[in-house]
Formats: sequence, C-alpha cells, structure tokens
Amino acid sequence: MFCQGIYPFGPFWDHTLGYWNAHLKNPEKVLFLKYEDLKEDIVEIHDQLLQTLDQHTNWNGRQLVKYDGFWLPVLYFRPILSTQKYFRAKDNDIILATVPKSGTTWLKALTFSIVNRDVYTIDQSPLLTCNPHTLVPLLELDLYFHQENPNFQHISNPRIFSTHIPFKILPDSIRDSECKIIYICRNPLDQFISFRHFSLENNFEKDAVPLELDEAFDMFCQGIHSMGPFWDHMLGFWNAHLKNPEKVLFLKYEDLKVDIEFSVKKIAEFLGCAFSVEEEKQGLIEQIAKLCSFESLKNLEVNKTGHVHGAVKNSSFFRKGEVGGWTNYLTPAMVERFRKVLASKLDGSGLIFKI
Repeated sequence: MFCQGIYPFGPFWDHTLGYWNAHLKNPEKVLFLKYEDLKEDIVEIHDQLLQTLDQHTNWNGRQLVKYDGFWLPVLYFRPILSTQKYFRAKDNDIILATVPKSGTTWLKALTFSIVNRDVYTIDQSPLLTCNPHTLVPLLELDLYFHQENPNFQHISNPRIFSTHIPFKILPDSIRDSECKIIYICRNPLDQFISFRHFSLENNFEKDAVPLELDEAFDMFCQGIHSMGPFWDHMLGFWNAHLKNPEKVLFLKYEDLKVDIEFSVKKIAEFLGCAFSVEEEKQGLIEQIAKLCSFESLKNLEVNKTGHVHGAVKNSSFFRKGEVGGWTNYLTPAMVERFRKVLASKLDGSGLIFKI
C-alpha cells in the first residue's frame, strides 16, 4: 500500500515534490531540508570538533572534552550539540539548571508539584510512584541522547525540562525566549563529595580505576570535572539572574534547607503561579514541602529499588542530602586551598559560600 501511495497524506512522492518544486520556484519563501543531511551535519560537526578540542580523563575514568571553556562529558557532547541546534523553547517553558549533584532531584520534585498542584492532589502525586528524574526529563540525556531532533508533542504545557548545560552554551531560544530558568547551586565542597559517592556507587566506567580523593580534589580545584569549572557554571547563571531576575531565579541548596516553605512560595511566585490565600490556609505549601522532602522521597519504595536510564540506581539520588558533609572527608590543607580558589574565582561577584 505504501508503494501505491495509499497512507495518510500520501502519496509520499507528491507530498515531497509539492514542497520541492515550491522551493525551486521561490527558495526565499520555502526552505527544503533533508533529515539525513541534518543528522550528518551534527555528527560531522561533532567528529570534527573532537579532533581539535582538548580532552582529559576525569578522576572516575569518564572522558571529558573542553568546549567553549567548559569540560563536558564526551558521552554527552553530541547530544549537547543537538540540544544547541534543535531545541526551540516556548515562552511558557520551565528550565531547571544545575551542576550535577547540586539539588537537581529536589528541585525537580518541588517544581513539578508546584506547577501541577491543580492536576494532582498530594495523595495522587506521580512522585509517589515515579522517581523525579522520570517526571522531568534532562534535555541532553533523556531527549537528545537517542534522537537528533526529538518530537515534543507528547509533553504537556507548561513543559518542564532540566539541564546541566552551562548558561553560555544553552540553546539561543532558551536565553532569547520568555521561558523561565531556575538554577540551584550547592556549596561546591558538598557537591564534590556528593558527586564522588554518586559516581562510585553507579560505577559508570566499569573498567576504570578511580583516582584517590586527593587527586580527584586536585582536578576539581583546577575546574576539571563534569560541566566544570564549577565557578564559571555558577557565575553564568548568577550573572544572568542579576541582569534579569524575572527570567532567572537563582537558588542555594542551603537556603532551601533552612526554610523550604519560603522557597516553595518563592518558586511559585517566580513561575507566575503564586499560592492563593485559600491554598495557604489549607496547608498546601507545607504538604508539598513534606512530600518533596529528602526523607519522604528516600523512603518511597520507587526510590529504594530500580534504575533511571537503566544504569543509575534510584537509591543513589538519596544518599544523605546534608549540609556540611564535606568536613568528614577533606583535610584542613585541602579546605584552605579551596578557600583561596573560591575567593579568587568569585571575587567581586557578590556570590558567597560559607566554607
């Protein structure tokens, strides 16, 4: 039947030739593209870039490539290029941005619950049966890793996406549209320790022998780590927030720990869906905060077993979630070195961390 042209919108030859001839007649009005050419273009760009860019093996054995000043995992480099090229943000999109292990899971749960509170009651929340990472897809992993230009028609509005991509490498449409960006950062020392445990538990590079803590920390202080340097990653979103606070909300993991209910209200107000007086009286803010708390999510059966992407343990997203855990691992000399690095890199920015 296909060869006879009997199928929706067929025959394919007439459908294609209609636009092809229109393109030949008026190329300024009709642009004619081939999927294969677009796919080959990204693959070709990726392959050519890898031959010219600096590469380095991270402490956990994962290969990194330095692109536009940032160390990106080679595994995700092509998907990041695809995201840059093809992603088209809508004005009502919500982008959650982080350095890995900086509060991504918590931010996903909170934002999903706030935005969908009219769709699901607390007792019906998909968070009770789904890991937060399955509810809010990561652009460069969940969406663009397996497809060059995926179809998003199945994603309902407002669309919520997450990303680890640095601000300067984000698709132009994210920066230029009216979409909202929420960035959460964490004390870099806690982030370093959390990422180390996360990587070791999941054993991403099975044949690699991880470097010792002091060697890994040395690389971290040099900015050689996934999506690093951490200071440039944070400052990109920090400066964007200072320039346009209505576009970019900048949060600290530690502040959420101190007053989560205040942060829940802050996120809702930023997204234009502030809680009503009636919702506050009903205790909805407290209910969302409790549902999305580290303890609540960690104790759910779905987060005790199973995997995300078939490789990452659900349980590995819920180790301790504490503030200041780095003090149990780093020597005074390591901390003093880090203080000097942090003071140098953040000097004059207004961004401060307690070390």
